[in-house]
Amino acid sequence: MENKKVWLITGASKGLGLTLAKKLLQAGHKVAATSRNTTSLINAVDFEGDAFLPLAVELGSDGHVAAAIQQTHEKFGRIDVVVNNAGYGIGGSIEELTDKETRDSFEINVFGMLNVIRHVLPIMRKQGSGHIINISSIAGIAPATGWSVYGATKHAVIGLTEVLAEDVKALGIKATVIAPGAFRTNFLKADSLVLSEKKIDAYAGIRASHERYAKMSGNQAGNPEKAAKVMIELAEMAEPPLYLLLGSDAFSRAFAKLDLLSESYKQQEALTKSTDY
Repeated sequence: MENKKVWLITGASKGLGLTLAKKLLQAGHKVAATSRNTTSLINAVDFEGDAFLPLAVELGSDGHVAAAIQQTHEKFGRIDVVVNNAGYGIGGSIEELTDKETRDSFEINVFGMLNVIRHVLPIMRKQGSGHIINISSIAGIAPATGWSVYGATKHAVIGLTEVLAEDVKALGIKATVIAPGAFRTNFLKADSLVLSEKKIDAYAGIRASHERYAKMSGNQAGNPEKAAKVMIELAEMAEPPLYLLLGSDAFSRAFAKLDLLSESYKQQEALTKSTDY
C-alpha cells in the first residue's frame, strides 16, 4: 500500500483536478484543494471529514496563495505533493486577443503557478522532500492553429519546470511536468475555455479549428480516472520522470514535433554554424 501523503491541488472543482482529489480522498490521503468558489468545490468533491481542506484562492494574488499554503501546512503539518492543475484554454489569433485577455490567461496559467511554487518551496526545503507536479498540455509542445496564447502559457510551464527540477534536485525535491492530450472533462466547455471576443474575418481557419475542437467535447479519448491513477503512481516513484505525456494523442503529437524539429534543425545546419568565428 502506498504511503499516505498530504496533497495540495489547485483548480480542483472540475476536470482532472476534481477527479484526482476525489480518488486521493477515497484512498485515505489528505487533500487541500483550491478553487475560486469553495461552495462549488465542496459540492463537487462531496467528502466529509478532516482529510479534506477546501480553500478559496485567487491564484493571481500572491497574498491569497501564501495564506492558503500556510493554512494547509498548519492543518496537516506538511505538504508532500503539489499539483498545479488550475488553468484554462484561450483561443484566437494574437491579433484578435486583447492585451487583457492575454494577460489574464498568463495570470492563471503561469503566474498563479509560480505563486504556488514560490510559497510551497520553503516548506518542502525544510522537510527535505516534496514533489511538484505542473500540468502543462500537449499544446505546450505541439500547439494547433488558433491557440497561440494558450500554447505560449503551456510552453512556459514546461520551461519553468525544467529549470525548477534542476534547481531543487539537491534539496530532495522532485518536479514533473505533465503534458496531457484531450481528456473527457469539461475543458472544451464555456466555463473552462475563453475565445477572443474580437473576430476578424481573415482568420477563417481559426474559426474552423475552434469548431473542430468544440465537436470533440464529450468524445475525447482520454479517461480522467486513469489520468488520476497515473498521477498517484507518479507521486510514489522514488525517481519520478521530469516529463510525462498523458494520452495516445499527446504521444503522437509530441513525436511528430520531435521529427519536425530534428528535420528543421538539420536542414539549416550550415546556416546555423555559419555564425561562428
